[in-house]
Amino acid sequence: MSSTDVTVIVIDPADLKAADAKKLAVREGDDSWKLAELRALVTTLNEDVERLVTEFEGVENELDDLLHTSEGAGDDQADVGSSALEREQEMSIVNNTRDMLEQSVDALRRVRKGTYGTCQVCGEGIGKARLQAFPRATHCVACKQREERR
Repeated sequence: MSSTDVTVIVIDPADLKAADAKKLAVREGDDSWKLAELRALVTTLNEDVERLVTEFEGVENELDDLLHTSEGAGDDQADVGSSALEREQEMSIVNNTRDMLEQSVDALRRVRKGTYGTCQVCGEGIGKARLQAFPRATHCVACKQREERR
């Protein structure tokens, strides 16, 4: 990956121990993480990282091709506008893919550090169901709702 600063990591789910699962934060009322749940979550995150690296490289190559082929676009304003719109859309896709990749890698880092599942705003547990549905979550539901209202 040429233009991203993301250092890709993966965690071998087999290397995880029950103690790794037990030290992760849970929301009040949730059961502690079980090893099988943590391994399934890490497997999902690893697969996301792999998929996103491939997607990022693909869209980055498409953008590079688009930038090189549109340099010679004629003087026609419609052609220039169309090329600019295509470039903008591809750049947006590249940036979104990079952001999701960074979030997935960050989630794996938090698993490794034992801070996965802790809301980065209030410090409480995010909630297992939320994390199983959206493994890249960094905020509990209440903090995320407050953030979105701003």
